[in-house]
Amino acid sequence: MPVDRLDLTARTAPLADAAARLHRFLPARSLQPALAGVLLQADADGLLMAASDGEQSARMRVPVSVHTAGEVVVSRRGLAETLAALDAYDVRIVAEGSRLALRTPTGRFALPQLDLTMCPRPAGLPPLVGTVTGSALRAAVVPVAGAASRETALPIFTGIRVRAGADRLSLRATDRFRLAAASLCWEPADPAATVASLIPAALFAEAARQAADADRVDLYADADRFAIGWGSGVVVTAALANPFPDRQLEQLLDVAAESVVELEPDALAAAVQRAVPYAGPHGRVTLEVRDGAVIVRGTDPVAGESEETVKADTAGDHLTRCYQARLLLDALRPFPGAVRLEIQAGLRATALSAVHPGDEDLRYLVVPMRTDPAA
Repeated sequence: MPVDRLDLTARTAPLADAAARLHRFLPARSLQPALAGVLLQADADGLLMAASDGEQSARMRVPVSVHTAGEVVVSRRGLAETLAALDAYDVRIVAEGSRLALRTPTGRFALPQLDLTMCPRPAGLPPLVGTVTGSALRAAVVPVAGAASRETALPIFTGIRVRAGADRLSLRATDRFRLAAASLCWEPADPAATVASLIPAALFAEAARQAADADRVDLYADADRFAIGWGSGVVVTAALANPFPDRQLEQLLDVAAESVVELEPDALAAAVQRAVPYAGPHGRVTLEVRDGAVIVRGTDPVAGESEETVKADTAGDHLTRCYQARLLLDALRPFPGAVRLEIQAGLRATALSAVHPGDEDLRYLVVPMRTDPAA
C-alpha cells in the first residue's frame, strides 16, 4: 500500500463519531509521539482507523469513497477535535506533502503527519471464545465496572474478572470496599474451552457502551490478551496480572441475611442524596430497618442532622448500619426496578440485587462502616 499518500471523501458525522470513539479508548496524551497518533489506511474496503498505546489498541472501519489508496499517521486528538468542529456534510481528506489536509467547501485544516514507521500496526486477534448480544454485555459490564478500583498501584483490583462456563459468562469486580457480580448468557465457540481473564474495567465498560446496539459481539481471549469485536469496531487489550481472589469473592457472595429489605431504589437513593449534606466529613449515612420502613439518617456536629422515612417491605431483625453514601448510591444506580437489600451480621457486606432479576443477574455488595466515626 502506498505510504504518505491518501485521498478520500467521507461523510463528516460518521467519521467524526469513529474518531471520537477511538479516542475514548486510549489516553489523550502520550510521552511517545508515535503512541499518540492514529493510523489511517484507505483501501478498497473503506477507511481503517487504528491506534495503540502499547498495552491496548482499537480500530474502527468507516465507509468512505477512496480516490487514492494509502496510509498516513496524524495526531489522534488533533483529528478527533478537528472533525468534531466541522459542520460540513462531507469532508475531503488528502495527504499533501508533510500535512494531512481536511477540506470542506469553505475551509482547509491541515494536520502534521507523524512518522509512519514508528506507529504500531493493528494488533492481531486472539482466538474467538464466544459471542454475546451488545445489550446484554452493556447491562452486565457497565455496573460491574463501577465497582473496580481506580488505584493503579493495585492493578488486579482495576479489572473485571471474566470467567465462562457452558452457557453463562460471569463478571466480577471489587475495590475491596464493594463488589459487583453479574452473569449473562453467551454462545461459546468451544463448549469445552475455559475462559479466565482479568480485563481493564474502564476499557471494557467503554467497549460495552459502544457495542450496546450490536446484535452480535465477538469475544476473543488467550492467556495474555482479550479482545471485543462488534460491527466495525475492535478493541484489543493485554490482560492484567493474575492471580485474582476468585475463591474469596465467591465466599463473599454466599450471603446469610439477618434482615431483608425490598424497596424502590430511586426512593432510597433520593433520601440518601438528601442526607449527604449532613453526612459529615466521612460522607456516612445510617440506615435503620423498622417494620415497613427504612429510616435514613445523616448526622454531623457542624452541619446538623437529617432523618427521612422510606417505605419498604422488611423481614427479619431490626438492624442499623452505616454506609459511605457514595458507595451506597453507586450500588443502587444500576437497578431500574425494586431492589432487595440483604443485611448481614456485623460488618459483613450488605448485598443488593433485583427483586425481579433480568438475564444479567446483577448483584452488588457494599461493606458497611463502623458506627463510631472515630473508629
